[in-house]
Amino acid sequence: MYAESEVQRIVHEGLDAGINFFGNAWEYQDGAAEERLGRALLGRRDKAFIMTQVCTHGRDRAVGLQQLDQSLRRLQTDHIDLWQIHECIYDDDPDLHFAHGGVIEALDAAKTQGKVRFVGFSGHKDPLIHLKMLAHDYKFDTVQMPLNPFDANFRSFQNIVLPEVVNRGIAAIGEKSMNGGGEAIKAGLLSPDESLRYAMSLPVLTTLCGIDSYDVFQQDLMIAQSFKAMSEAELSALRTRVLPFSGDGRYELYKSSMLYDEAVGRATHKFPDATELPA
Repeated sequence: MYAESEVQRIVHEGLDAGINFFGNAWEYQDGAAEERLGRALLGRRDKAFIMTQVCTHGRDRAVGLQQLDQSLRRLQTDHIDLWQIHECIYDDDPDLHFAHGGVIEALDAAKTQGKVRFVGFSGHKDPLIHLKMLAHDYKFDTVQMPLNPFDANFRSFQNIVLPEVVNRGIAAIGEKSMNGGGEAIKAGLLSPDESLRYAMSLPVLTTLCGIDSYDVFQQDLMIAQSFKAMSEAELSALRTRVLPFSGDGRYELYKSSMLYDEAVGRATHKFPDATELPA
């Protein structure tokens, strides 16, 4: 986990450089991620667009609203700019979220109370689950999804979900531009610049980048500051280049394994976590 001083440095330098979108979730680092961001934004809240996520994992409206109040306290703010349903990754999640008394009702209540400006949902497992969420015709403001060169060739959010979102006038938010943990970059298949530029060149509102060090922050900031959108030919060439490594999800383990699933979500759905599975 970061030193507090490093968090402050990254947030402050990011704001000074023009970065204003900060993504989070109620369950990240057992609440510490929200607390640290809240402290880093003291005196600068008006410069930031805060997104955090409610983590009911199928539980009800009351749990969602309780988490919202906790998030507000941790972030030291009176409102969340964007509140998303986190980790819609199981087949029954849409039914649970839209059930009577479900978390969708918490989104509505939060907007009515003025605690939330915009609402959306995120997920990384299967584009068909995103379509199930969208099939309810709820007025989501945002939809978050993994977008990178590998995605186009395996359970593709870019091909299946992104066009639907764009057609509906919903803002798309990209995540996992570097495959979650940079595995493909470490394997030498493409560069950080190629990964991030590819994701940013798609029709998205913004691309979220996981920052685990000051050096990574500087790398991503430099790419963003010098950003030039890839042409269709460049996008296609990069997809073709990684095609031999992308058809089975080996570099998108958030789709093809449980490694990126939150433990509380698996528990809520009565699925085992990694420590309970046979060796």
